[in-house]
Amino acid sequence: MSNQPKDGVRVWLVERTYSDDEQNLIILTYATPDGEQYYRKERALTSFTDVRDTTAAVDAEPDNLGTVDDPDLQEQYAAEAQRMQEVHDPDDVI
Repeated sequence: MSNQPKDGVRVWLVERTYSDDEQNLIILTYATPDGEQYYRKERALTSFTDVRDTTAAVDAEPDNLGTVDDPDLQEQYAAEAQRMQEVHDPDDVI
């Protein structure tokens, strides 16, 4: 049984940042293990009762993936995605 999703591309959490423009906005960046593609997810931190888990990996539609053009960033994303893949199951809460 394969660990890859049936539909979509499995991407791993590589970066979590807070928006400079809006307070209460977190930006989650997921990337493919080769670091060549990324998926960005923005989430509003509205309240403590609004609980939405951040998982180690998500399955993204191929059309929603961007290309990482910067070789240094690609290397950074690849290293972090591979590390996450090695130490976490896709649905682990991070």
